Amino acid sequence: MTDKHLSEKLEYWYKKICTKEFITDDPVQFPHRYAKHEDIEIAAFLAATIAWGKRCIILRSAEKMFSLMGNSPYDYVMSDSWKKLKTGNIHRTFFENDLKYFCRGFKHLYTKHENLENLFKSAAHESIWTGFYVFREEMAAANKGQYSRHIGYAGKDNENGSACKKLNLALRWLVRKGPVDLRLWKNIKPSALYIPLDVHVARTARKLGLLERKSNDKKTVCELTQKLRLYDSSDPAKYDFALFGMGVNGIITPS
Repeated sequence: MTDKHLSEKLEYWYKKICTKEFITDDPVQFPHRYAKHEDIEIAAFLAATIAWGKRCIILRSAEKMFSLMGNSPYDYVMSDSWKKLKTGNIHRTFFENDLKYFCRGFKHLYTKHENLENLFKSAAHESIWTGFYVFREEMAAANKGQYSRHIGYAGKDNENGSACKKLNLALRWLVRKGPVDLRLWKNIKPSALYIPLDVHVARTARKLGLLERKSNDKKTVCELTQKLRLYDSSDPAKYDFALFGMGVNGIITPS
């Protein structure tokens, strides 16, 4: 397949999948439900955190989680209403104790930074990965030094780390412009984003010859995103939609 052919295919599937209709069956619908900046941020990070597994189950679990938080996730966090949570299951390995962890961390971050965009805006002068690293460290600091298995380790500086799919997904929602993503954050450019890498996107990328690495880690995310920047340097993460669409529809052969 020539680069031009692949470019056309990526653009075709991006435009086909990235439509308003996509929102209805995707967890991005949850941050779309709110108008307040802080509510959207919290909804984005929490919905992305449980976005693994079958989409219908993710949506059901997210409905359960946000029903616990009432009309305003931000008010829920700042009023300490989360302290009433017990040990019930929310989604697979994510329990009410995990939601308490996030709420405790969010309260600390909003008290210190005013909003989550400020934290990432400052850290992202170095890289998005620095933002992920600082976010994880501050969330742990708010929780007596305990790290959550639901927040990936990004690696400090040039260290190896995980793919941080959930964090990259949350930032795609918050930074990119619609029709699906919200473009809430104006201080980080879409060009700085990395692809939210899950096993399905990685499998499609390998079939298309966009990936050589076998493991799904930080280095693989960087390798794939760098390849995708050749097709759109200003907005490489948009091809998350294309790789998803090609994978779902079986369009993954290099022909």
